[in-house]
Amino acid sequence: MSTPPSAEVTELLLAWSRGDEQALETLAPLVYRELHRLANRYMAGERQARTLQASALVNEAYLKLVDLRQMHWKNRAHFFAMSAKLMRRILVDYARRRHYLKRGGRAQQVTFHDELLVGRGQTDEVIVIDDALKALETVDQRKARVVELRFFGGLSNEEIAESLNISTDTVMRDWKMAKVWLQREITKANAR
Repeated sequence: MSTPPSAEVTELLLAWSRGDEQALETLAPLVYRELHRLANRYMAGERQARTLQASALVNEAYLKLVDLRQMHWKNRAHFFAMSAKLMRRILVDYARRRHYLKRGGRAQQVTFHDELLVGRGQTDEVIVIDDALKALETVDQRKARVVELRFFGGLSNEEIAESLNISTDTVMRDWKMAKVWLQREITKANAR
């Protein structure tokens, strides 16, 4: 199934923000499918019996999003940016619980790269990446948001640019710089 047009989702989000409950009923299946697509991307290759399921991730994120009744959605990119933040928190909280219960020790070695998918059977990777991303936030919040939106939110460069109100060239520069910075931080964490 294809992604619904951005304008349609934006219109429904704006109507929902104004209190139109019918808009939420129409919007729900559209965004739920997109959230599920993102969650499946995160969870690709995950061993079913041992880890968080993609559907559970989507359901938890969706319930939190629906509870944000007072949120004034700007557009589709804004909605999926918030979704990315929520999914990141859910994944990190889950990974931390698993790490502390199961390992009781250090996180394992990871390498940050474009193709790294959250949940590939390596929930400890989520913790290492989250820690590095938190460190990046203290240095450059915009670059950290670019990473979060791309890595956890699955947004395109154009959607990130729209969400952050910057150019796509700036998004690409921020992404390149952030990847180098994060790789250095992850390498330092792995050396400990």
